[in-house]
Amino acid sequence: MEYNDVYDADRNLTGRLHRRGTRWKQGEYGLIVCVWVYDGKGKILLTQRAPEKTFAGTWENSGGAVKAGENSRQAIARELFEETGIRAREEDFELLSSRRDKDSFFDFYCLKNATPIEDIVLLKGETSAAKWVTFAQIREMIKNREICRIIGRQFLHQEPQLLDRQEPGYR
Repeated sequence: MEYNDVYDADRNLTGRLHRRGTRWKQGEYGLIVCVWVYDGKGKILLTQRAPEKTFAGTWENSGGAVKAGENSRQAIARELFEETGIRAREEDFELLSSRRDKDSFFDFYCLKNATPIEDIVLLKGETSAAKWVTFAQIREMIKNREICRIIGRQFLHQEPQLLDRQEPGYR
C-alpha cells in the first residue's frame, strides 16, 4: 500500500497521509512531479505508457506522485530512475514551474542528460518504449494525439523555457 503526504491549499504539509488510489477530500492536495529530459541538442526523451496503464500507449515525460516522506526533488530523481534507469542527483533537476489544480500540486523540472536510447531501462508495467524526439516531432505527436492531452499542453507551455536551455545552434 502506498501513501502520499497531504498538503493544504497553500502547499503546507498537514501531517496527514492519503492512501494512493482513493479520492482526495476537499481541501487536500497531493504532489506530482514531472521532468523533461533534454539532450541539449534539440531532443527530448519520451516514454510510452505500458498497455496496462491509463492512457495506454501514449507518450509522456517521466514523473509521478511524491510518496509520503519524500520531497519533490527526491521524488523526481526516483521516478526518473524507475521509469528509465537514468540516475541523476537531486540538484541536477532544474525547477521550471509549479502549479495547483483541484487536488494536486505539480512541479515541472528539466534535466540535461543525453543517455543513449540503448541504455534506457524500462520499468515493466510503467513504460513500454522510449525515444528521443525533436520539438517539432513532439508538436506533431500532440496534434496526432499520441501524447496525453495534459502532457501536451504542459509541453507547449514550457517549450520556450526548454528551447532556451539548448546549446547554441540547436534551437
